[in-house]
Amino acid sequence: MPLNIPPAPAAAERSLSAALQSTTVPSPHPLFLNRGALRPVLPLPVHRLAPVLDPAVPATSRLTGWRFLLENGGRAVGAAETMLTADGWAFSHFGEGPYIASTERAVRRAEALTGSYQPRLLSIPELYMLTLWLHTDPAADPAEGAPRADDILVPLAPAPPGITADHPVRVDALLPLLADRLRIAAPAG
Repeated sequence: MPLNIPPAPAAAERSLSAALQSTTVPSPHPLFLNRGALRPVLPLPVHRLAPVLDPAVPATSRLTGWRFLLENGGRAVGAAETMLTADGWAFSHFGEGPYIASTERAVRRAEALTGSYQPRLLSIPELYMLTLWLHTDPAADPAEGAPRADDILVPLAPAPPGITADHPVRVDALLPLLADRLRIAAPAG
């Protein structure tokens, strides 16, 4: 298997476990009412891409959290995210929607690629976009690093107009398109 899924920090896992056991944490969907049946799987570090206005400048990102798919009966029914705070890891929120199935599809397809990768999620909030980021250094610290030119991004569905969802593309090929989209989305100053 070419994917080296890094372990989530123990404190992030503990905060998620506490949220799953809590009766005071709000749930977005009735599927989450029986939280005892939910099992966290596929922990992925979530990085936020810094705005890319010039594709000639190397991309940068920062770790913002860890996202876990929540499985019930062998199928992913939602997600839970933890966030990094000044005091350490804390539960952020439960989620649902199309990114759950899209993440599963992207990971399955990534497992069939040649080469070894460390899967991560890369968020581009200005474009309402989330990608599976296949980092070409499978032994890297999952909290560190930035997208490298030879890394692969798989835009998750739904992707912004003009960007093909579920299609793996190298960072150096997608960055110019992202830069164009971010320039258009940037407020006039």
